[in-house]
Amino acid sequence: MKLERVEIVHVAIPLVTPFRTSFGTMTEKDTFLLHVVTDSAEGWSEFAADPEPLYCSEFVAGAEIVLRDFLVPRAAALPDLSTARLAPALAKIKGHELAKAALETALLDAELRSYGMPLAAFLGAVRDRVPAGVSVGIKDSVPELLDEVERHLAEGYVRIKLKIEPGWDVEPVRAVRERFGAGLPLQVDANTAYTLADAEHLRRLDDFGLLLIEEPLEEDNLHAHAVLQQRLRTPVCLDESLHHARGTAAAIAMDACRVVNVKPARVGGYLEARRVHDVAHAHGVPVWCGGMLETGIGRAPNLALAALPGFTLPGDTSASSRYFAEDLTEPFVLQDGHLPVPTRPGIGVEPLPDALRRFTRERRDLYGGRRHHAWSR
Repeated sequence: MKLERVEIVHVAIPLVTPFRTSFGTMTEKDTFLLHVVTDSAEGWSEFAADPEPLYCSEFVAGAEIVLRDFLVPRAAALPDLSTARLAPALAKIKGHELAKAALETALLDAELRSYGMPLAAFLGAVRDRVPAGVSVGIKDSVPELLDEVERHLAEGYVRIKLKIEPGWDVEPVRAVRERFGAGLPLQVDANTAYTLADAEHLRRLDDFGLLLIEEPLEEDNLHAHAVLQQRLRTPVCLDESLHHARGTAAAIAMDACRVVNVKPARVGGYLEARRVHDVAHAHGVPVWCGGMLETGIGRAPNLALAALPGFTLPGDTSASSRYFAEDLTEPFVLQDGHLPVPTRPGIGVEPLPDALRRFTRERRDLYGGRRHHAWSR
């Protein structure tokens, strides 16, 4: 491929309800899409992080600078551009996995479209639909939490994840278990809100038969998570602490995690996400696909990844209506507790022009010019 144009499309889409975690409350999805034009096809991706560096160190404005000044120029300088050649070309740039993932995914979308190949087939998917779980944020009261869980179960979701933090953990989990029974697949996510000093308190969650407790301690502290796992029956799952396949192998060897959450953006893209899956799967460690409140542009490729054989737990690949009254793409609709894996070439979706127009705040070229692309005229 030859890179002709790279464009950032800054979008903001209201959430149907505020989404609260231990690190903040979101009321809209405010991010950018990356649109690439090559000499053979076009591609799209979604930057996964937020305007502020609260969940992770990367943020919208910073990622744009990194893409413009460091990542896109290196991609454009490759004499024979392909997705496989991209990561080695970007390797000298330290970190910035989410920005790298946005560029890799958009180029992978374009490359696979030029071949007529769906992303699911490229990654090695073994299913044409994947079970859908849902993530429930921190609420103002237990009755409000129970009402939301009941609504999601009525919609057909097959697994519930509860966000927790100190002061909102044992009692909400107990209330959900008592209301909906021991048969409900249930897990919790702390988003790094606890320390090892809370180990005895977290042991109280062992009574509720949880699938896992996700990222309970500070990010990147594998030793502390390994010590905590020795004191819990509930499997520890790592999310924010896993940045690549190498670190995943180390975490598994240390018994710092017995379940792996794969977020492709967090590990630099779908090629590395597949390697993380392969490492975990080879060790018999269950894998599931996390979510970042994606629009359809980010949700579609996640569904392709979640169809790989090691993804044995339902992910946070919820239906579009979980977060948005209107999505940027054709909506993903829950069918019998599952979502279909896209089958069209590339990531399998593209923005609906009218929706994209209404939700776009700003568009800027990072490389090339508008003369290359009829869509913008």
